[in-house]
Amino acid sequence: MQFTLYSRDYCHLCHDMLDALLRLQTPQQPFSVNVIDIDQAGDPELLARYDELVPVLFADLAEPELCHYFLDEDKVRGVLNKLSRPFPSEIR
Repeated sequence: MQFTLYSRDYCHLCHDMLDALLRLQTPQQPFSVNVIDIDQAGDPELLARYDELVPVLFADLAEPELCHYFLDEDKVRGVLNKLSRPFPSEIR
């Protein structure tokens, strides 16, 4: 599982969201976080899209976004729980 966090270096909300997200990680529900600084990415479309919305969090870059400005723990936990359930073929 990988989350993508669109962020800015000087954004305290971005740092807060990353810290809150990392606190949700457990050995049973590991994940990685790809932090993309929209000012350093060199992508004008990315900057235009997320300029005033950062921080913005996605799960595996799936649309729609999970949240912006503040971490929505319920949505993140929902994604993590969904992915940690066994597939029907794994249930005996």
